[in-house]
Amino acid sequence: MIRALQTRTSPVVLCFAVLVAAGAGFGAYGVAIGRIADRLDQSLTLTRRSIETEIDRFRYLPEVAEQDIRIRQAIMDPQSAPLIAAANRYLEGVAGASAADQLYLLDQSGIAIAASNWNTPDSFVGSDYSFRPYFTDAVATGMGRFYAIGVTTGRPGYFLSSRVDFADGTMAVLVVKIDLAPLQAAWRQAAVDTAIADADGIVFLSGQPDWLYQPLFKLGPAARARIAETRRYDGADLDAAMPLVTVDPAKLDDGRPVDVMGRPLLVRRVAMAPEDWQVILASPVAGAWRTALAVAAIFGLTTIVSALFMQTLFQRRRLVDMRLRQGQLLEQRVAQRTRELAAEIETRIAAETELKGAQDALIHAEKMAALGRMSAAIVHEISQPLAAMEATLAAATIGATKPDPATLKRIDAARGHIRRMLRTIKHLKSFSRKDTGTLSPVDMDRAIENAVDLVRHRAEAIGVALTQQSDGTAPPVMGGLVRLEQVLVNLLLNALDAVVAKPDGRVTISRKVTPDAVIVCVTDNGVGLDPVALAKIGEPFFSHKQQGEGLGLGVSISQSIVEDFHGSLTYASTPGAGTCAILSMPHASHSNRATAA
Repeated sequence: MIRALQTRTSPVVLCFAVLVAAGAGFGAYGVAIGRIADRLDQSLTLTRRSIETEIDRFRYLPEVAEQDIRIRQAIMDPQSAPLIAAANRYLEGVAGASAADQLYLLDQSGIAIAASNWNTPDSFVGSDYSFRPYFTDAVATGMGRFYAIGVTTGRPGYFLSSRVDFADGTMAVLVVKIDLAPLQAAWRQAAVDTAIADADGIVFLSGQPDWLYQPLFKLGPAARARIAETRRYDGADLDAAMPLVTVDPAKLDDGRPVDVMGRPLLVRRVAMAPEDWQVILASPVAGAWRTALAVAAIFGLTTIVSALFMQTLFQRRRLVDMRLRQGQLLEQRVAQRTRELAAEIETRIAAETELKGAQDALIHAEKMAALGRMSAAIVHEISQPLAAMEATLAAATIGATKPDPATLKRIDAARGHIRRMLRTIKHLKSFSRKDTGTLSPVDMDRAIENAVDLVRHRAEAIGVALTQQSDGTAPPVMGGLVRLEQVLVNLLLNALDAVVAKPDGRVTISRKVTPDAVIVCVTDNGVGLDPVALAKIGEPFFSHKQQGEGLGLGVSISQSIVEDFHGSLTYASTPGAGTCAILSMPHASHSNRATAA
C-alpha cells in the first residue's frame, strides 16, 4: 500500500515542485530585473551629471572670450590683418588652456573671421556656418547650442555659441566646439551600454559602436528633412540606418527587456535639459535569467526533498494511526453491533406491542360488530311494539267518550316520543342494512339529515350545538346512501369527541355546490391536530383520542368508502383552533363520465 501511495503522490509532488520552481524563478527574475533597473537608474543619474559637468566647463567660455579687446577689435575691423592675427592667437591660446576642441568667431553673416585652428589645413577661417542652428539661435536669442558632425573637419562635437553686440548695431557670434569623444571611450569600458540620443532619437554618442548614428525608432519624413537641412550628421547614411528598437516607444519604459539589434536588453533613459537629449543605459538580462534558473532549481529541489521528507513522516504516522484505528474500529463494530441488537430487541418489543394492540382492536371490533348485529335484531323487536303502542294510543284518543284535555295532551306527547323513537329506529335499521356496493344517484341532503338525526342525541347529551348550513339544492352524487351516511356519522362523531371537553363546543355541518362537486364541511372548534397527527390521520389503527376510546379505523374506513365513490376526504386543522373535515363528491353526471372513461 505504501508503494501504491508513493506511485500516486509522485506525479503530484513533481507537479507541485515544478509550480514552486516556476513561481520562484519568475519571482527571482523579477527581483533581478528590478535590481538591474535600480542600478541603471543610479547610473543614469551619474552619467547625466558627468555629461552636464563636462559641458558646463565650457558653457561660459564664449561669454568670457568676447570680453577681450582683441576679439572686439577683430569684430569692428575684420579687414585688418594684424587685428585678425591677434584674435587668432588669442583664440588658440584660450582653446589650448581650456582644453576646448575649437574656439572661433563668426561675423553677423555667419562667416568665420578668426579661429583657434587658423594655422591648420582644416581651418574654420573663411567658412560659412550661417546654416547651423547654433548661429541662428545665437542671433535670435543671444545663445545657441547644437551637436553635429563638423562640415569642415568631419569630427563630431558640441557647439556652444554666444552673441556679441556693439552699440552701433554691429554683431558677431563666438562659438566653442567641445569634443565629447572621451566620454565614449570611458563608456566602452563600462559593463552597460551607454548612449546619448538627440530630440529626434538619433544616437550621436555611444559606448556601443554599432549604435552610433542609428535611430532609436523609425524616423519620420519631417525629422529626416530637418536633419538634412541642418547637416547635423553630415556624412552619416541615415537612410540605410535601421531602428535600434522595433517595439512601441511607450513599451521602452515599462521595465521589461526589449530586443535591441538582436540582444535582449533592459533599457532605461532619462531626459537631459536644456539640450533636449536622452541619456540611455542598457544592460543585458542574461544574468537575471541565470539567477532565475538557479533559484528555480534550488526551490524545485528543496520542494522535492521536503515533500519526500514529509511523505516519509506522513507514512510513518499513517501506519501508527492505522494500527490505532484498527483497534478503535474493532471497538466501534462491537459497540455498533450491540446497539443494533438492542435496537432489534426494541423493534421486536414494539412490534409485539403493536400486534397485541391490533389483536385487541380486532377483538373489540368483532365485539362491536356482534353488538351491531344484536342491535339490529333488538331494533327489529322493539319497532313493532312501539308501532302497536302508537296505534293503541291513537285508538284510545279517538274512542274516548269524555276526553280530558290534560289526558289528551299527555297522550299526544307520548305518541310524539314513540314516533321519534320509530324514526330513530328506522335510521338505525337503514344504517345497519348491508350496502349492495352498487353506485347510484344519492341525495346528499338526505344523507346529511339522516346522519344528523343519528348523532343529535349524542350532541344533546354532551351539550354541544349541532348546526346545519346548506347552499340551495344539491344535485345528486354517485355513491351508496348507507355508506355515505356511515362516513358522515363518523365525521360528526369525531367532531363531537373533539369538543366534548369545551363548554362552548360547536359542530357545524355545511354543504355547498361547485360546478363539479358537492362539498360537505364538518367543522368543530375543538383542540385541533398537530402536523404529525394530521399527516397520519388516514392510517389504520391510528387514533388521536384517549387510550381505549377508539379503534383508529373510522377515518381509514371512511377514506376507503369515499375513494370508492370517486370523491376525496381531506382535513385542515390548526392546533387549539379546531378541525375541518372536507368531503368532496363529484356530481352524478361527472362521476358517470369518469367511470365510462
